[in-house]
Amino acid sequence: MDTIDPKRLSLPGGSIPKPPSQKPPRHKAGEKFLRGPIPWKWLAQAARLPGKAFQVAIAVWFLAGIKDRRTVALSGSALRGMEVDRFATYRGLRALERAGLVSVSRHVGRSPMVTILNLGEATPEDEEGGLGHGDLLPEVQHLDALALY
Repeated sequence: MDTIDPKRLSLPGGSIPKPPSQKPPRHKAGEKFLRGPIPWKWLAQAARLPGKAFQVAIAVWFLAGIKDRRTVALSGSALRGMEVDRFATYRGLRALERAGLVSVSRHVGRSPMVTILNLGEATPEDEEGGLGHGDLLPEVQHLDALALY
């Protein structure tokens, strides 16, 4: 009778390969990562905006996670790795602002200060009694009302 040699039945290398983890990948020490939680509705609304607005939104959330603040200075370096030039950044910020996702304070020669807003949150202009983003002058609202009849 033949004897069974257990060494002949072992896998090469001597170890059983582990199945891949079911968990999502994690960042390694020193790597950049996006800190959450980020409201899904906020992200979905930003994703529907034109151009590079979504990349700008992700950069704003990235900086907010680093600083642990809602208001951050959006520098060009934050968007450099995402292939977003400064003009696309300006357009993206404008789109996010019009959508009511951020408010922006601009100063000549400085990075814009961007504040992340909750969906439906009033902008600082609204709180001061001025016209907010997307608000129409009363004459224009009146004309729009006439056009409905």
